Amino acid sequence: MEIKAIKENYLKQKESVINSKEVNELRINFLGKKGIVNELMSKLKTLSSEEKIEFAKEVNLIKQFISEDIEQLMSDIKKRELNERLAKEAIDLTLPGRDYKSKNKHPLNLVIDEISEICIGMGYKVEEGPEVELDQFNFEMLNLPKDHPARDMQDTFYIDGRTLLRTHTSPVQARVMLKSEGKPIKIICPGKVYRRDDDPTHSHQFMQIEGLVIDENVTLADLKGTLAYIIRSLFGEKREIRFRNSYFPFTEPSVEVDVSCFNCDSKGCSLCKQTGWIEVLGAGMVHPNVLTMAGYDTNKYQGFAFGMGVDRIAMLKYGIDDIRHLYSNDLRFLNQFGGNK
Repeated sequence: MEIKAIKENYLKQKESVINSKEVNELRINFLGKKGIVNELMSKLKTLSSEEKIEFAKEVNLIKQFISEDIEQLMSDIKKRELNERLAKEAIDLTLPGRDYKSKNKHPLNLVIDEISEICIGMGYKVEEGPEVELDQFNFEMLNLPKDHPARDMQDTFYIDGRTLLRTHTSPVQARVMLKSEGKPIKIICPGKVYRRDDDPTHSHQFMQIEGLVIDENVTLADLKGTLAYIIRSLFGEKREIRFRNSYFPFTEPSVEVDVSCFNCDSKGCSLCKQTGWIEVLGAGMVHPNVLTMAGYDTNKYQGFAFGMGVDRIAMLKYGIDDIRHLYSNDLRFLNQFGGNK
């Protein structure tokens, strides 16, 4: 009789339950450690052996009934609550979208887009790679073995003994050369690079674009013609370029490339430091060791590479006197630039 009364009591309380919180309270009230059903078990000690068996059987049945019923009740209420929330939070897809005006492009993006467009027009492909790079690709495959003194030129941020934040986008070239399996390639590699610098003309993070061409009968004349076209497209048709001897471990011969000053037309000004020339990039013929490590036959293939700092090009084109302006996110600075699409 008592068990029957518990069932009726449960069904009566169940009728007033309206949310998942109240379902949990109902569960605790009847099935919790100190709940109504578990309290019945304390009466077993007052019963005979035969009565215990029958009573325990009835308790288990009511416990199973309430447990299964609460589980179903919880499922039904959660579905109802979900549907109510979805109806309340529904989005009216028939409403017109908001008209957001596109903002000015960042000057670095303007320069990257312009150089990429120039190079793609000459048949180059754009390749990208990881910014967290292996020492193998950042240095070793570029003719910079461990303990090579030229590594000091690219003091960087190491993560551990074999991984680092890349110091240039040249590792992308190394990866592409391996992937190309000794076949001709013509690529540019834009992206972020990192070095331990921080002053008005240097930043610990800056943007770089490098180019690489590998094919048969590639010469220094091809490099000069390519760079002349890129520089004149960037700074004007009247610009001349000048090669100066330099040293890079991954090219031989290596050159620094100057452009005739576009500010004073080579007459001498503060921008060109009265010389008539402005240094813009480094370049050279790909070192045979680099080609060999990437699986190229140096008797058949030659190549040239060039690299320019996007930040420096932007500073020259737009008259920016401090590289840190490019990374300060100051809207007063950024809103000066065009490039809306």
